[in-house]
Amino acid sequence: MGMNEAICVCRCEEVTEEEVREMVRAGITSVDGIKRATRAGMGLCQSKTCYTNIARIIHEETGTPLAEIEPMRIRIPVRPLKI
Repeated sequence: MGMNEAICVCRCEEVTEEEVREMVRAGITSVDGIKRATRAGMGLCQSKTCYTNIARIIHEETGTPLAEIEPMRIRIPVRPLKI
């Protein structure tokens, strides 16, 4: 990987590790806050792959223990959907 290649934290929404770190440094220290600011976790996987990456970055930047970092909230659709 070259120096200019960004590491994707959320591949579905193409959110990079540096974007997440910038948000945490700006004061957004919850996974839900990162989700709202960057769309990480809103893709097809619905945060199944990126949650651990985001939590790890929050832990590294703030020192908050991983066990204390709350997972993303699951939100049901506004309207019922026919299946």
